[in-house]
Amino acid sequence: MPGIDETKEFVPLKIAVLTISDTRQLKDDKSGSLLVQRIVAAGHFVSERSLVPDDVDAIRARVKAWIADPLIDVVITTGGTGFTGRDVTPEAVEPLFEKKMDAFSALFLVVSFPKIGTSAI
Repeated sequence: MPGIDETKEFVPLKIAVLTISDTRQLKDDKSGSLLVQRIVAAGHFVSERSLVPDDVDAIRARVKAWIADPLIDVVITTGGTGFTGRDVTPEAVEPLFEKKMDAFSALFLVVSFPKIGTSAI
């Protein structure tokens, strides 16, 4: 697999991180904190960070606002993707997609499965 093209200028992105959870607060949000650490370590900026409950309207409203914000280039969500009735992140954000990239999710599964097993599903 090819590496990073060092001839290209690095362009830092402005990234918003959204944790979806009924049980977490920002102070104990390990996945959100890890994302923020890695974003900063990679040379990008964290524009905003927020936490919302597993609620379709709350998730969709936060993501829509960030999509419309010209100061945010990327939105990353974590949480709310399990199989319980309260895990509604996919249902909340899918109507906002302009394009689906099924191959990306398949590759993400291939990369994640050896590390976290069936939790990757």
